Amino acid sequence: MTRLTFMTGLFGAVILLSLLLLALFAPQIAPGDPLQMVGRPLLTPFTDSRFPLGTTQLGRDVWAGLVHGARVSLTVGATAAAAVIGVGILVGTLSGFLGGFVDNILMRITEAVQSIPAFLLALALVSVMGASTTSVVIAIALSSWPPSARLVRAEVLRVRTLDYVDAARVVGRSPLAIAFLEVLPSALQPVVALIGITVCEAILVESALAFLGLSDPNLQSWGLMVASGRATLRVAPLLVILPGLAIALASLSVSVVGDALAAWLGERRMI
Repeated sequence: MTRLTFMTGLFGAVILLSLLLLALFAPQIAPGDPLQMVGRPLLTPFTDSRFPLGTTQLGRDVWAGLVHGARVSLTVGATAAAAVIGVGILVGTLSGFLGGFVDNILMRITEAVQSIPAFLLALALVSVMGASTTSVVIAIALSSWPPSARLVRAEVLRVRTLDYVDAARVVGRSPLAIAFLEVLPSALQPVVALIGITVCEAILVESALAFLGLSDPNLQSWGLMVASGRATLRVAPLLVILPGLAIALASLSVSVVGDALAAWLGERRMI
């Protein structure tokens, strides 16, 4: 790992940790309902100590919205990313280890899903299931799992030919036990490096769906703040810029941390 990669990874980790702490302690940092109208509409930032970043056109506290939006956006992004990786690991392991007919079926399904742009598929799924946090997580998971599945399959195809896997077959272990207890742990290193990209993509997709009004309207999120602020973009651009910067910082920090982790894992595999 180069010094530049290490420093950017450390910088990203500091930003990500700050956002996670902000989300974790959101009720203590900004008590109350972030959707509640608490002040005069379109209050300019730094003119009232109660609302350091001003208020929206509906009189909502912008600072409270950013803090509570961090909790919603990061939680949905992390949950959706975990679901994406989980589905990818399951499909990739079964496809790579069992091979034959199972491999052909699962890979054709993977290719069919991958042929549709992930965001458009997520948009269609949320439109059918309804606007809710659960629907958003399910939609992201069902539309974004193919890359992780193909990566896991490639690693499983490599690992399943090793001697210790043949030894497990000789002693009579079941195929599924060999696949998930012997082969999968050795095939997970590249998948760990993919986690950063997946979380970043999930945050962006959640924000885009919220911007289009396809998230839970009772929960404040960064995407919902951008969608609400676009009506007053000319007179109060900060209502769009601030949540947009939050989305960019979260995505950038996750991405650089993932790159640093991938570089570190790559060095360990070479040792």
